[in-house]
Formats: sequence, C-alpha cells, structure tokens
Amino acid sequence: MASVVRPVFLDLRRIRLPVNALVSILHRVTGVLLIVSIPLALWLFAVSLSGPEGFERAVGAIRHPLGLLALLGWFWLLTHHFFAGVRFLLLEFGIGETREASRTTAWWALGAGLVAALLLWAMFL
Repeated sequence: MASVVRPVFLDLRRIRLPVNALVSILHRVTGVLLIVSIPLALWLFAVSLSGPEGFERAVGAIRHPLGLLALLGWFWLLTHHFFAGVRFLLLEFGIGETREASRTTAWWALGAGLVAALLLWAMFL
C-alpha cells in the first residue's frame, strides 16, 4: 500500500478561492446571518405594530444612518442568498455545470445580489 503524502498549504492569506467557492461560502454565511437576524426583524416588526409611537420609533431606527447601513447589509444578505440559491438550484438541474458556465453564473449571482440590494435599499431612502 503506497502512502500518499498530500501537500499541506495553510497560509490562508495566500489562498485564492475561485469565484464559485466564494459564492458558495457566501451563500452559507448569508443563510446563517439571515437566521440570526430573524429575532431583530421580529422585534422591529413588533415595535412597529405596537401603536403609532412604536411605528415612529421603528421608522426612526431604520432611518438612522446606522439603521440604513444595517438595512443595506440585510438586503444584500437576502438578495445574495436568493440569487446564489437560484444558481445552485439550476446546477442541480444540470444547467451551467461546465467550468466556464459555473464561473459566469457565479459572477452573475454576485452582481445580481449587489444590484438588487442597492435597488431595494434605494426604495427605502
């Protein structure tokens, strides 16, 4: 039995991930962050439904510069997760399985997530 010595390369600063891997990792990370953000979204929703003062408080929290930045980040989480999920669904059906098509759809998922997040965010300004 021949022993196979695999190379070990653990310098994370020098590892260059292909865009497919980046989209895959971001899909998982955005999914986790969306789940983690559910309590905050439910709290904000409950505050907004508590009455006119609560609604104004919720709108004030969203209109605050940090609230707007958080909203932009949350929109990006949502749209990236959506478009990457559609990409993975298409891959499951055998669409875009070649190396070049996979790279192209990964770039499209990244770009579509950013553009859609900016468009949704602009609607709330």
